[in-house]
Amino acid sequence: MHKKKLSISPAWVFRSDDGELFDPVLFRLLKSISESGKLTTAANAAGISYRHAWNLLNRGADFFGMPLVLMRKGHGTRLSPLGDKLLWSEQRVKARLGPQIDSMALELSNQLQQLFAGSHPILRLHASHGYAVALLPDFSDRVDLNLQYCNPEDALNALGRGDCDLASFHLPDCPRLAAQVMDLYRRQLESHDLRVIRFVTREQGLMIRHNSQSTVAGLKDLTLPETRFINRDRHSGTRILFNLLLKDRGISEGQIHGAEREEFTHTAVAAYVAAGMADTGFGVEAAARQFGLDFINLATEHYLLVCHQDLLRQDKLHPLLDLMRSAEFIDAIDKLPGYAPDRCGEICTFAELLADDHRAPVRRA
Repeated sequence: MHKKKLSISPAWVFRSDDGELFDPVLFRLLKSISESGKLTTAANAAGISYRHAWNLLNRGADFFGMPLVLMRKGHGTRLSPLGDKLLWSEQRVKARLGPQIDSMALELSNQLQQLFAGSHPILRLHASHGYAVALLPDFSDRVDLNLQYCNPEDALNALGRGDCDLASFHLPDCPRLAAQVMDLYRRQLESHDLRVIRFVTREQGLMIRHNSQSTVAGLKDLTLPETRFINRDRHSGTRILFNLLLKDRGISEGQIHGAEREEFTHTAVAAYVAAGMADTGFGVEAAARQFGLDFINLATEHYLLVCHQDLLRQDKLHPLLDLMRSAEFIDAIDKLPGYAPDRCGEICTFAELLADDHRAPVRRA
């Protein structure tokens, strides 16, 4: 059976009192209007007629009681505040739910593959969501992978129970910060048969809206009363890194306006900031660039895969290692802003990785 990549997309559904549903193409139309500023161009991009586009916008205005777009002769068409909010609501729901939905789609793909081709070994990876690891399902013709997104603690616990074959783990390349992270996960990392598969490095820092009224140049500016911040969830590895960086500079979360607000992915944080709901958030550079945000780099991390030593002798791991070392995959990583191959597919121990970082030139934490 030829493998098919399945995808699932979340969508808002608006229903009138009489049960009439809005055409989901409305969001494609709003996005195209935002990008082009012309209704004719936007209708073509959305794949609908100009008349249908007008009908959608008029129905939306009747439903919500205010217009979705603003039109001025000679100035084209732009989204109204309501249209802008609706568009960002769709962007945010995709950013927030995307990793879980991707996991469900991949699980269904694997189940269908086994149904048609018969049962065969599948590599189970529990991983923190990231742009590089999200590339792996794109190469489903090269590796049979069941990817489940979760936080580092849950991933390592699943590895310890035997519920997965591989767990992701991210570790700052600054030895001092790395030692603190290792200490936080001491219980999960105490097994002597753990091995590290090197993967990528990624840049983490502040994502900032261009037109933010708050001037943010570093962590200390997060304590300014006018700066609105959006945080990552408290169980994420990124939140742990952020808190360590705050501690390093003598800043507490209690000093930051919005530190109690949380999003569950880098993409969701970036979408939150881009929507104007916060001035800044902390996450990977790739998410900032995706939403056209400025980025201040504060830390470099190794994003690693961890397994038990006996997996290295199993055939089901070899396709993944071959893929990670391939020129095609390395090229895909190189296209991700803030990501770089990190001796991709090389196997070592944590001690060897940390020793390499100790020998490397000192980097700013």
